[in-house]
Amino acid sequence: MRTKRNLPRLLGHRIHGNALTEFALILPVVVACIFGVIEFGRALYVFHFVSNAAREATRWASVRGQSCDYTVYTSACPAGPDDIQYFVAGIAPPGIDKNPSTLVVDTEWVVPPGKTNPCTKFPKNPGCAVQVQVTYNFKFVLPFLPTSTYRMKSTSEMIISH
Repeated sequence: MRTKRNLPRLLGHRIHGNALTEFALILPVVVACIFGVIEFGRALYVFHFVSNAAREATRWASVRGQSCDYTVYTSACPAGPDDIQYFVAGIAPPGIDKNPSTLVVDTEWVVPPGKTNPCTKFPKNPGCAVQVQVTYNFKFVLPFLPTSTYRMKSTSEMIISH
């Protein structure tokens, strides 16, 4: 009687050790794919932080203009570039390098369209605009992925309200 267990012997095939060999060949590929997915997930995490940090820092700076209320905002009134850099470093979640050479925050008070005189002389007055650009130099940590640094950048602009 032929059974499934006797079929390879009847056909003359030897299958001892094939599974171990196939596992040894495929394991590095599977592990590389898993860690690659983790690294690209980390890159997405950093990209999300950079875009969110630019929006949050712009909002934070827009309410701390020239005429902000000292009783409400006890610090950074009006906000300067260093204050905004500290704010962004303060909201950075775990896994984000807060080193100023890696996490760069550029702040500029710009003249919005239609405004000329008051914003040119007093750029932090209400009605003028603040622009924050957050740049993060991202680097993969696994050796089989690209070793160059990738610059992730996001810019946000908002009208100063106080």
